[in-house]
Amino acid sequence: MASVVSSQALYCSFSTPEITPRFRVRVQSGSGGGNSKVSPSDSALVSGEKDKKVGGRIDSWNASLKGGVKKKSVKDVISSDLDVLWDDGYGTKTAKDFFEGAKEMIRPDGGPPRWFCPTECGQPLKDSPILLFCTGIVGVGLALTLHHKALGKVFEVRCLHIPVNDRTPFEGLVKFVEETVRLEHASSPNKPIYLVGDSFGGCLVLAVAARNPEIDLVVILANPATSFDRSQVRSLITLWEALPDGLYNALPYLLSFVMGNPVEMARVNIEYRLPPRLQIEQLFQNLIALLPHLSDLVDLIPKDTLIWKLKLLKSAASYANSRLHAVKAEVLVLSSGNDHLLPSGDEAQRLKRTLKNCTVRYFKDNGHNILLEDGVNLLTVIKGTGKYRRSRRIDLVLDFIPPSMSEFKQGYDEVIGLLRFATGSAMFSTLNDGKIVKGLHGVPNEGPVLLVGYHMLMGLEVYSLVPEFLREKNIMVHGVTHPVVFRERQGVSSPEFSLADWMKVMGAVPVTASNLFNLLSTKSHVLLYPGGAREALHNRGEEYKLFWPDQQEFVRMAAKFGATIVPFGTVGEDDVAELVLDYNDFMKIPVLNDYIRDANRDSIRLRDKSKGEVANQELYLPGLLPKVPGRFYFLFGKPIETRGRKEEILEDREKANQLYLHIKSEVERCIAYLLKKREEDPYRSIVDRTVYRALHSPLHEVPAFDP
Repeated sequence: MASVVSSQALYCSFSTPEITPRFRVRVQSGSGGGNSKVSPSDSALVSGEKDKKVGGRIDSWNASLKGGVKKKSVKDVISSDLDVLWDDGYGTKTAKDFFEGAKEMIRPDGGPPRWFCPTECGQPLKDSPILLFCTGIVGVGLALTLHHKALGKVFEVRCLHIPVNDRTPFEGLVKFVEETVRLEHASSPNKPIYLVGDSFGGCLVLAVAARNPEIDLVVILANPATSFDRSQVRSLITLWEALPDGLYNALPYLLSFVMGNPVEMARVNIEYRLPPRLQIEQLFQNLIALLPHLSDLVDLIPKDTLIWKLKLLKSAASYANSRLHAVKAEVLVLSSGNDHLLPSGDEAQRLKRTLKNCTVRYFKDNGHNILLEDGVNLLTVIKGTGKYRRSRRIDLVLDFIPPSMSEFKQGYDEVIGLLRFATGSAMFSTLNDGKIVKGLHGVPNEGPVLLVGYHMLMGLEVYSLVPEFLREKNIMVHGVTHPVVFRERQGVSSPEFSLADWMKVMGAVPVTASNLFNLLSTKSHVLLYPGGAREALHNRGEEYKLFWPDQQEFVRMAAKFGATIVPFGTVGEDDVAELVLDYNDFMKIPVLNDYIRDANRDSIRLRDKSKGEVANQELYLPGLLPKVPGRFYFLFGKPIETRGRKEEILEDREKANQLYLHIKSEVERCIAYLLKKREEDPYRSIVDRTVYRALHSPLHEVPAFDP
C-alpha cells in the first residue's frame, strides 16, 4: 500500500526584479513493493535559486525535508490574468535538455516514487487547476520539458518520478497516484484535476480515472500504451532477457529512433520565418548536438530495468484495458502517425469508440515521444480542443487563455501564412475628427469595443483581422462565431489539429447572448457580424451587400455596458476567387441537394425562419474558381460612443433603431470607399506586392493607396 510523506515546508521559488514569490508544494513519496524504502532523502528538492539549478535542470535532486517552516502568503502577488502574447517558453527547451536533465535525476537514491515541481513552471495564475503528469517507461518524469513554462502559467504542475531501481508494482503506482488525486479533490472539490499520461503513464491515469468516476478529471493521453498487446514490443521481452550485455549497449540507439522521431525533436527551436537554407543548417546542427545524448538511454534504462519496465507495461495495459468501461472522465488522446513502438493511430480510434467522452487529435508526422517533438505544444492543444477550465463547467470567456507569442508566430506564419501572403491586407481606420489614416490608430485601445462589419465570402477576412490587431495594437479581438465551429468533427477517422481549433486558440467563442454579455462585461474587443452565415455564404451577384436583421440585436447590449461601436467594411473577395456555384445552384443538383439537407438537419439554429432574408442559412461549401490574388482592404469607421446613452437607448426603441441604421449605413459607406480607392493602389496585385516585398520590406509594410 502506498505511503504518504508530506512536507509542510517545501517551496518552489522564482525571481522577478520586484518580488520573489514562493508557493508551497506537497511532496508525496509512495512505497508499494520491491526494494523501495522511505528514507530521510525521499524528497525532491525543487528550487529556483541559481546554485540549485543548472541550465534549468534540477541539480540537487535529493534533500531532506524540514518541517515547521512558516508558510508565506502569496495571495497579493499571484496574477489572475495573462498578458496577450505572453512568453510561453516554447522552443527554448529541446529534447537535448530532456536528456541532460534526465541524466541528473537517474542517480539511485533508494527512494520510492514521488512528485516534484519543475522550477521552469514558476508561479501559476490564481485559481489554476492542478496537473499531475505520469511519466512514460523511462520514469524520470521530465517528458514535459518543452512544456514546463507554458503549463506552469495555468496549472499547478506536479510530475511523477519513478527512480531507476524502483520496483513498485503497477497497482502500487495506481494507489499512489489515486491517493494524491483524492487529497487534491478533497482540498478543492470544485476544481477539475488534470491527469496527463505519456505512454505507460496513459495506462496509469486511465486506471486511476476508472477507480474514481465521481471525481472531476480531465485525462490527456499521449500515445497511451494500452495497445501494448498489439505491438511488436510484447514479443521482444524474451529476446531482450537473453541479449548479451555487449549487444544491449547498442540497443539504446535503435530504441531512440523507434521511440521518437529525432528529426522532429531537432525541429523544436527552429524559427519558421528563417529562409529554407538556414532552417536546414540549424536542423543539421541540432541533430549533431542531439545524437550523442542518445547513448544516455543506456544509463536511463539499464538492461534489468528495461526488462522490469516491459513486464510492468504489460501488466499496466492489461489492468487499464479491463477497466475502460468504468472511465467517466473527459479524455483527450494525442495520437502519432509515425509511432513505430505502438499502434497509436488505431488505438486512438479504439479508445474513441470505447470511452464515453473522448476527443482525438492526430499528428501524422510525429513519433512515439510526441511530447518531446516539434509541432505539439501541449497547452495549445488543450486550449484548441476546449479542454481548459478552472471549475466544473467551462466558461469560454473567463477561462480563456490569451495566445502566447509562440502561438501567434505559428498561427501567423504557418496556419494562415499562405492566405496572409496572398491577400496582403491593408488596414485603415478613422480618427475621432473623421480623418482616415493608415493602420488601426483610430480604433480605441480601451474596451469594451464592439467591431461591427461586413462578412466577406467564406469569412476569409477574419484570418487577417484578428492577427493584425495582435500585431499592431497587442489587442485580443474575440470573434463571436457560428457554433458549428465548436462542434467535434464526426465521421473523421484521424482528426488533425485544424483551423477550427486554431480559431478557439485565437479567441473565437460561439455567438450567444450570454457570451456577448460576458465579453462586454470584461471590457473586451468583440468582433460581430450581424449578417452572419447569410452574408458569408451569399449568392452570385450579392457581394458587398449587407444582410442584417431588422431588430437591433447588438445595439442595446452595447449600450448596457457603455461599449464603443466601431463599424467597418472589408473588400477583396472578388479579387481572390469567383463564385461559380452558390446555394441555389447546388439545390438544383440531385444527390448534392440531399447531402446539404442531411448535413444541416441537426445543425444549431441561431435565428427563427420568420426573420426573412437573414434567416438560418444552410451551411455548405460554395463552388469557387481561384483568381490571381488581389488584396484585402479594411476600413474602420469613426468610433460611436454609447457611454452616457444607456437609459436613452435601452428605454427608447426608436432611438436604438436609429443608431442601428446609422451603424449599418456607416458599414456600407466604408465598403463603398474601399471599392473606389482600391483602384488607386499600385500594389493591388500579388505580383507587384511580391516584387516590392523582395526589394523593400516585410509584407505588412507594403504601401497601399493614400487615404
